[in-house]
Amino acid sequence: MAMNVGSRSKSGEPEEMIEMNMTPLIDVMLVLLIMLIITIPIQNHAVNLNMPVSAPPPSTLPKVITIDIDSDGTVLWDGQAVPDRSILESRLRSLAVAQDQVEIHVRPDKLVAYKSVAAVLASAQRIGVTRIGIIGNEQFVK
Repeated sequence: MAMNVGSRSKSGEPEEMIEMNMTPLIDVMLVLLIMLIITIPIQNHAVNLNMPVSAPPPSTLPKVITIDIDSDGTVLWDGQAVPDRSILESRLRSLAVAQDQVEIHVRPDKLVAYKSVAAVLASAQRIGVTRIGIIGNEQFVK
């Protein structure tokens, strides 16, 4: 503990201590902090989840149709060029009404304009194709 011994003034009377002794306050605060830490219940950082049991893999693989979009905006349906947007939409419409929808993989070229890819995706969404994905993303990694 710190102690401040007052000095005497010229008149011989002791001077008043202006400083406050902080040691007892710090001791009380540390005791209160330790009591608070002890009384707080231990938090359990686990989230209980009911996970589904793993489903068996599908017996047959789904049919996949690949739509390639070249750098000039040409659309290829399984490697064959589609001359017109209406032909593409009619092919997509025939897939959308089928009982088991096939998977459509869209593979854009790295240099193709975004509007060409967006037009194909918008057509598929408008028609109602639900199983569609974009593949070939590794070409965009620098």
